[in-house]
Amino acid sequence: MNVLTIEYPPEVLWALQQDPDEFETEARLLLAVNLYKTSKLSTGLAARLAGMPRITFMFLLGRYGLSPFGETADELEMDLHNARQASHRQ
Repeated sequence: MNVLTIEYPPEVLWALQQDPDEFETEARLLLAVNLYKTSKLSTGLAARLAGMPRITFMFLLGRYGLSPFGETADELEMDLHNARQASHRQ
């Protein structure tokens, strides 16, 4: 597993009124949501990045005004293609 380290000033925690674990969990989720939103990751890969089950990630997408289902047949096909590719890498 690869690791990404991001330095941030303590003022961020104060501004958000979060402890480090809460902030890091939310930052990880926001990264995953953004990569899903920009069609760079499927729901399955984004969920893995967020560190949660796929079904949980899919439900949380609604919080950000996103759907876990593509808007078009092409988007659904791309999601299926990405999921198949990811399952072959394991």
